[in-house]
Amino acid sequence: MFDNKSVLITGGTGSFGKRFIEHVLKNYKPKKLIVYSRDELKQFEMQQVYKDPCMRYFIGDVRDKDRLKGAMREVDYVVHAAALKQVPAAEYNPNECIKTNIFGAQNVIDAAIEANVSRVIALSTDKAANPVNLYGATKLVSDKLFVAANNISGAKGPRFAVVRYGNVVGSRGSVVPFYRQLMAQGVKVLPVTHAEMTRFWITLDDGVDFVIKNFQRMQGGEIFIPKIPSIRILDIVESMCGSREHEIVGIRPGEKLHEVMVPEEMAHLSLEFSDHFVIAPAIIFFEKNINYKKNKMGEVGKPVADKFEYHSGTNPHFLTVAELQQLDKDTL
Repeated sequence: MFDNKSVLITGGTGSFGKRFIEHVLKNYKPKKLIVYSRDELKQFEMQQVYKDPCMRYFIGDVRDKDRLKGAMREVDYVVHAAALKQVPAAEYNPNECIKTNIFGAQNVIDAAIEANVSRVIALSTDKAANPVNLYGATKLVSDKLFVAANNISGAKGPRFAVVRYGNVVGSRGSVVPFYRQLMAQGVKVLPVTHAEMTRFWITLDDGVDFVIKNFQRMQGGEIFIPKIPSIRILDIVESMCGSREHEIVGIRPGEKLHEVMVPEEMAHLSLEFSDHFVIAPAIIFFEKNINYKKNKMGEVGKPVADKFEYHSGTNPHFLTVAELQQLDKDTL
């Protein structure tokens, strides 16, 4: 779908952005593939690896609406991946998190509407569902903005959707690279915030594939949620160390014991498909008769049960220690 099209990704120098670019270059022939980010060093390093003639590197911050408007001229598809994501940092620097994750989101929407791009997908997080930390709260606001943007853009404007998923295996700032670093330093007992902690778990490749497929599925206004496994933190420790010996250090500021991707309060708007869920919008858009039960790919979903909740602690699919070890090998 990206053949001879122009694609822009905000926060394109991050873990997701790099893998997204690899996937697009491998499987499509885009007209332009634009990395939009604020870090010139990371862009310089990327330019040494991704040298395809279609590549473009734009220095810019999502806080800068004028720069975004210039970058989006003649762009067809946008992936909005830029965000301040570290939970403790957001707790200590709330204003900065709000400027990027909320005001930046609105800037992306305004620039996309003005440039009349075709489709926009914003990346979200399980922390946006029933948030207890500032990062999750800002991403919930961002999700609401992108859903409502379909109403602002009108029948002939861009279509906006959201992809929400859990922890990405091996991404910067996640627990696995942190544990690897500690083990390389000779640490024998790994720190654990809480022994009962669970998380949703997804690989970068699966995350990228899911986002691209949702460009094909989307009608506008959906929150797409993949069906993915959960992990127990002590299983991670055992998979890496061979034992479950650990040191409890306490839950960090703003951290949850478990995560939710479909809250019970949204069950009445939620649909289950074969490999994903969709939270349909609560508001009516440009077209009153959108049937979210059947997407643009012809896949058919069904309403979830009353009081349904997609919860990392009650997820029917947990990875075993052996599966985690194999996944660790595959993602190195």
